[in-house]
Amino acid sequence: MKITFHGAARTVTGSKHLLHINPNKNILLDCGMFQGMGKETLQLNRTWGFEPKEVDCVIISHAHIDHIGLLPKLVKDGYNGKIYCTPQTEELAKVLLLDSAHIQEEDVRHINNRHSRQGKEPIEALYTEEDANNVFPLIVTIPYDQPTQIDDQVELLYTDCGHILGSAAVNLKIKENGKTVRITFSGDVGRYNDLILRKPAPFPQADHILIESTYGDRLHDHLRPATDKLLEFIVDTCEKRRGNLIIPAFSVGRTQEILYLLNRLDVEGRLPKLDYFVDSPMSIAATEIVKHHPECFNKEVEDLLRKDDDVFNFPGLTYVRSAQESIKLNERKEPCVIISASGMAEAGRVKHHIAHNIDKARNTILMVGYCEPHSLGGLLRHGAKQVTIYGELHNVAAEVGAIDGLSAHGDYQDLMHWLSCQDPKQVQKLFLVHGEYEVQQAFRDKLLKKGFTDIEIPARHQTFGL
Repeated sequence: MKITFHGAARTVTGSKHLLHINPNKNILLDCGMFQGMGKETLQLNRTWGFEPKEVDCVIISHAHIDHIGLLPKLVKDGYNGKIYCTPQTEELAKVLLLDSAHIQEEDVRHINNRHSRQGKEPIEALYTEEDANNVFPLIVTIPYDQPTQIDDQVELLYTDCGHILGSAAVNLKIKENGKTVRITFSGDVGRYNDLILRKPAPFPQADHILIESTYGDRLHDHLRPATDKLLEFIVDTCEKRRGNLIIPAFSVGRTQEILYLLNRLDVEGRLPKLDYFVDSPMSIAATEIVKHHPECFNKEVEDLLRKDDDVFNFPGLTYVRSAQESIKLNERKEPCVIISASGMAEAGRVKHHIAHNIDKARNTILMVGYCEPHSLGGLLRHGAKQVTIYGELHNVAAEVGAIDGLSAHGDYQDLMHWLSCQDPKQVQKLFLVHGEYEVQQAFRDKLLKKGFTDIEIPARHQTFGL
């Protein structure tokens, strides 16, 4: 048995790990899109490193685009097998993939208009909405905690990972050459004090573990509540400076957390009387899906639901659906709060809002999650004085702020907690994925002190024997 790491290897996006099982079986763990990798992003997403037609099945951990975003291209390029995920992930994937296809087609149109003016060749979108629709008939759902024999060699068990709705660790029992090998892939690990979701669940003992390492070198700020930090940015930007607060937020997870915090501020009587907009059809659809799955909420949210039947709503909130309504937001004279996807500011309507607000000092762009260093959000977080948006150079006059404590990724204590159900002596290999290389090196040192002995940090397209 072998495993090859085709994405999220010494970087945080593009999750794709291919298991090769004797005699001739290939299982793909996740099929994620690379995001925010600068000029090489498009080429990374066009190149597999393997032949899609030779993959026997795909197992998905959760619905974020960096874990599912290339499924339409996989099918377009010849894959026609089953795609396994949790029921909640299926619901989210259907809207996320169609939205991703729409955004790509829109972005390609913008780029090709510029290319036409410059006399350059047009480019083609990775996939279309039609390609995304071809994915959905292949999906097979498996609930949490239900061991399922997916063929004569492989048993799959999903355990809750608490990262976003439907997120799961992939636990496999694989029979090969008369032996059973136990492999666990973390997907992304959530936090044990998440605002909305249940904490990550323990998982069965594994022989080999693939664990994410996004925040493997740091601890989240638990001292100052995110609610108070968010309120400070609203008051300072919108009430004192009379500017707009632009919040790039992932459609699934982060948008719902921001709405939940704003709801709490309203319940406490502290929310400023302003206009608040969620400007993303995808975020609107995702929020409706999350509302329909209270079984995934933690006890605090369950208790609140007995007093407030919608913990994601409050006075002053408007959902913006049409492109025309979105454009009108940039014509407003009154200060407001705009929450829009994507979280790294790499695509979608938020790029337009940043372009219209970035050159005025009264405005604030507030980052509330992880950003690839080369993404627009990453450049802003790291203090760039100028950024390019849709080919146009913009001076950064707006304030750029951050609330790091909102991350849906666990810090290194959360990751250690997730691993605490394992006997390190039984873990033959531990692979660190989904993290920057320097962070992974620091995390490896912490894991060695916990008794794990064979820890690998794979490079892209690197193969290991199991």
